[in-house]
Amino acid sequence: MDFGFSPEQQQLRKDLIEFIRGNVTEQVIAEMDAAEDAMESSGQSRHLGQRGPHVTALFEKIAERGWLGYSYPKEYGGQGGDRISQNIIEEEFLRVGINISLAGSGAPAIMAAGTEEQKRYYLPKLIKMEYYFALGFTEPHAGADLAALRCRAIRDGDHFVINGQKMYTTSAHFATHIYLMARTDPDASRHDGISIFIFPMDTPGLTVRPLWTIQNNPRAPRGTCYGDARSNEVFFEDVRVHESTLLGKENQGWRVGSMGLNLDRVGASRYLRSVRRDEDIVNLLKTTDFGGYSPASNTAIRDKVAELWIEAQVCRLMTLRSMSIVERGGQFSYEGSAEKVWSPEHGVRTTEAITQMLGPYAQLLNGSPLAVEKGVFAHNTMGAFQSGINHGSVQIMRDQVAKRGLEMPSLRRAQKSK
Repeated sequence: MDFGFSPEQQQLRKDLIEFIRGNVTEQVIAEMDAAEDAMESSGQSRHLGQRGPHVTALFEKIAERGWLGYSYPKEYGGQGGDRISQNIIEEEFLRVGINISLAGSGAPAIMAAGTEEQKRYYLPKLIKMEYYFALGFTEPHAGADLAALRCRAIRDGDHFVINGQKMYTTSAHFATHIYLMARTDPDASRHDGISIFIFPMDTPGLTVRPLWTIQNNPRAPRGTCYGDARSNEVFFEDVRVHESTLLGKENQGWRVGSMGLNLDRVGASRYLRSVRRDEDIVNLLKTTDFGGYSPASNTAIRDKVAELWIEAQVCRLMTLRSMSIVERGGQFSYEGSAEKVWSPEHGVRTTEAITQMLGPYAQLLNGSPLAVEKGVFAHNTMGAFQSGINHGSVQIMRDQVAKRGLEMPSLRRAQKSK
């Protein structure tokens, strides 16, 4: 199989790089940093209408070129383009800290499971970044084992009444809506009786409380993998929503949620989180010495960097394979889970190797006078290990690969058969 880019896609990348060089200015970056600080302190939304003038002008230019929601159908606000080209667009913008990706937005799940009305209402607003969803999945007793969730949604006529708690809901303080997984049938089996809801964050009875992370003081620099300064707890107290807020059918939310997570694992944002550390350390070693000592001259370091770079190419090929499946309209079986195992663990291995290469410099955080690249490598170390848990633990993903990819029985069934 040839995973090479077509001449048109190669030209697209060149056009993107040229556009970014000419339009992503210091004023844009400063404005984005100020907006991030304001969001974390005040909880204001970050959708396009509340951005500063330089960022607003930038996004207007991006939209004029048809680069927002590139692969989504035109009737829903997209351009009807191919998935590989969309990945190229998202990747180049993410490299300079500008996220125009719809990964994690809920858009892929709406496209796959939403009603026609939901698609026409939500997708154009998500593509224009007028709406932004918080992912309400994890709970105090349901993280890696999401099927153990306890948040309840009880039907009351044509409405549902929601009570419970979510945590590590990172976008909740600035999102316009929440994409919520709740239990609607407590008597059903663990993976049944669960539903997905989408409704506004200002719905009465919903409360957001901050959870400050290890990246908060000092703040992680732009480009840090998992560098969010703030996450959140979200509480639901008799939150009343109409049945039209259901995404997919009632009690079939596990299938919808799993499908959405698998689709969200495909693309530039997940790929770059896995390989950005490799690229950063290669660029640093090419250009930097430490008091006359050049790490790049050390043969052990050179061998290790080459080994990690080869692993990064596996991440790239896995991402391209997954996008190829989406492009052909195929269904995931184990591919997304395999990618979720390899890529985060590769990121951890890279982070650990970099700390050994840089020695004491790898401990200096943002703001330290001798910090390397504003401390990005030190902050990456603090954030790396959560990648093996976010969006499903690698242990759970290995089980999915075994069952769906290798057709092995689950451990529970295997034990019963003995």
